[in-house]
Amino acid sequence: MAVSTDPESQVQVRLFAGLREAMGWSEQLVELAPAAGGNNTAGPTPEQLWRQLNLQPTNPPAGVRVAINQQFATWDSSLAAGDELAFLPPISGG
Repeated sequence: MAVSTDPESQVQVRLFAGLREAMGWSEQLVELAPAAGGNNTAGPTPEQLWRQLNLQPTNPPAGVRVAINQQFATWDSSLAAGDELAFLPPISGG
């Protein structure tokens, strides 16, 4: 994962609750790879970034939700430079 000083080529990834505690970090900037051949404008998906960041377990667990720019999204949504991606585990409490 390359680190860039250009925020327009990155996605901000945020972890919450148990995920944050398990991984030991809460926010990270992730460099987006250029589209292959310049023809594919679709960015990576939350599922691809989950694996790229080596989040555990390897496959996203059931119940973990994703949000892009503070709106719930699907695991196969396309991300763009400048987006904020949040992984939200189930939260219990009373």
